Amino acid sequence: MTTAPPPGGTRATIYEVAEAAGVSIATVSRMLSSPDKVSPRTREKVQQAIDVLNYVPHGAARSLAARQQEAYGLVLPELTGPYYPELLTGFESAAAERGASVVLLLTRDKPGVELALRRLAGRVDAVALMGGVHVPASVVADVARKVPVVGVAVAHLGSGVESFSTDNVDSARELTTHLISTHGLRRLVFVGATDTVPDAQGRYEGFVQAHRDAGLKAPPPVSAELSEEGGLRVADMVTTGVLSADGLVCANDELALALVRELPRAGIEVPGRLAVTGWDDQMAARYVTPALTTVRQPVRDLGQAAASRIHELLADPGSAPPDHRLATSVVIRRSCGCDAA
Repeated sequence: MTTAPPPGGTRATIYEVAEAAGVSIATVSRMLSSPDKVSPRTREKVQQAIDVLNYVPHGAARSLAARQQEAYGLVLPELTGPYYPELLTGFESAAAERGASVVLLLTRDKPGVELALRRLAGRVDAVALMGGVHVPASVVADVARKVPVVGVAVAHLGSGVESFSTDNVDSARELTTHLISTHGLRRLVFVGATDTVPDAQGRYEGFVQAHRDAGLKAPPPVSAELSEEGGLRVADMVTTGVLSADGLVCANDELALALVRELPRAGIEVPGRLAVTGWDDQMAARYVTPALTTVRQPVRDLGQAAASRIHELLADPGSAPPDHRLATSVVIRRSCGCDAA
């Protein structure tokens, strides 16, 4: 296909997509609304035309002349667990303060995420994209040429796309140093999905730095889904002897809370035989026995910051970006071996 994208910031039309793909406008429309009803070969041709032309579909309410209220798109993997609902709450509250609505797109186990993102961008004024949503950088770049895009807890979305996060490296380094220096632990293991979750990658980096500071070599991480189910699988690894450690530094509280509950049932005392730490400081972390040593991060503030920045970008695209990294803090409790409440 030799068709070139429209010059400058001109938005490609559905007519141009149809012409480039050699199909009817109705076929393109069907592909956008119900891709499963279009043959694989035709889908491929239309998708190729969309990619080449950087096409972002128009939504029925896209015109600002016809719609007074702004709409912000928020793309999340899912809404399970406490983290994503807290982020959504912060994002929605900041959007509502500015008279904007929120359009939510969940991507876990859904086909056609790239196309869904393009369609979302045609219905909203800006998009916030959460880490853990796997979309090629080229697609993000296409969307960002049409509407402002910001990332949330994502490593890198490409040149010119701002990203918001909380500190991961420094607090993980501080927490791990505490376990090494205060409690004398030498067989620590980091548990989390470092291969797919940017936040977990940063936390493991801090874990490695703390070992290096102490003249130690950090072991490779143990991969685990950041969920209760992931924690149960790690607990089984410990109780069956597959995993040996004197402390587990978990990438989030859901993992850690499952371990704190399950290990004593198998006769493994926490923190007597095994220290366990988490990340997030969920409400349950302070009430479980033993109370969970963890890292507090302002998840709701993170969502608010992303929505606030979207508002600024829509009002003034050339405005200077603020500090996009929010501070976190280590919270010492009993699961690491301390006497703190």
